[in-house]
Amino acid sequence: MPSSLIEQLPALFTASGAGRMALQDLDFQPLVTDGRVGAEIHRLYGTQETGADGPAAAIVRYLPGAEAQAHVHPGYELIFVLDGELETEDGTYGRNSLLVMEPGSVHAPRSPRGFTALVIWERPVLPA
Repeated sequence: MPSSLIEQLPALFTASGAGRMALQDLDFQPLVTDGRVGAEIHRLYGTQETGADGPAAAIVRYLPGAEAQAHVHPGYELIFVLDGELETEDGTYGRNSLLVMEPGSVHAPRSPRGFTALVIWERPVLPA
């Protein structure tokens, strides 16, 4: 694992209205939904752009010791671990792991060591 969380961050490029790609800063905010503690999020797009039941995507960062309460995925969720280790009830997933959570799946992610991931939600999650 890199020596600092900053080293875990991907370079983010977004297209402007003219279609030109530009490097963007990652602006992380606290992520407290689903009872999360010690998690941060940089939203790429969300339900504000896609509708109340629409998809969303973000770079999510769990600091060492972070955790979330169990929650249900009414749609698919993809989690690509960029760095660190994500733990669920089913195991531990390190760098370059891709988790595909099927609709109806339930999990309570946590990370004793911390991790950074690209997360794509097909639909907003629900409490378990």
